[in-house]
Amino acid sequence: MALILNIETATPVCSVSLAENDHVISLRESSAEKSHAENLIVFIDEILNEQQLTVSGLDAIAVGKGPGSYTGLRIGVSTAKGLAYGAKIPLLAVSTLETMVEHALMTIDRDNLPLPLDENTLLCPMIDARRMEVYMALFDHKGNRIQQDAAMIVDPDAFAMVSQSQTLVSFGSGAAKCQKLIKAENKRFLDGIYPSALAMSSRSYQLFRNNSFEDIAYFEPYYLKDFMTTTPRKNLLQHPTK
Repeated sequence: MALILNIETATPVCSVSLAENDHVISLRESSAEKSHAENLIVFIDEILNEQQLTVSGLDAIAVGKGPGSYTGLRIGVSTAKGLAYGAKIPLLAVSTLETMVEHALMTIDRDNLPLPLDENTLLCPMIDARRMEVYMALFDHKGNRIQQDAAMIVDPDAFAMVSQSQTLVSFGSGAAKCQKLIKAENKRFLDGIYPSALAMSSRSYQLFRNNSFEDIAYFEPYYLKDFMTTTPRKNLLQHPTK
């Protein structure tokens, strides 16, 4: 059994969970603006005390690596690195956009939402950056990555190459901001999805099992600062090799 503390602070939501392998046993979250510095250590202490654990009793610490807010990422990553270094336990880094996809799939399944999930479905997590800028990526209906993370300025033609046979399901703070601009033929929006530590456990446990540990001294958040006007069309509809 692996006890993994999951920390996600890349967006305005400060989220912490404790998981046994990939099963979450405790969760703390707050969406209060600019509260990460105030809440993060409190949430970690509450969870550890609740489970009668110390940091050294954990098997690993996982942190959302971004993309996302510069300040939020710095707070989360520096805290995770400090705890992992002090306790001499491994550090894991989980993509924030991948966590959003896991949260979306969990929500669709839990609430039995009438959304298509088949080979023609594209899942598109989007994090608000500024103005009409977002951090985004594309995944298939099973959560497999199709496109690498991209920083994009959303315009009406950004998803023009999504075919009529495909359904684009977008979610996250960036999607909420850009709903009216996205002109894909078949588009659906999923509300209430954010990078929750509740959804980190499956990916952090997979990283742990694969010994995919970060170098604590040199690990840095994934800021993804460069923006492009549209998503590269050659990558948009390119599915992973079966």
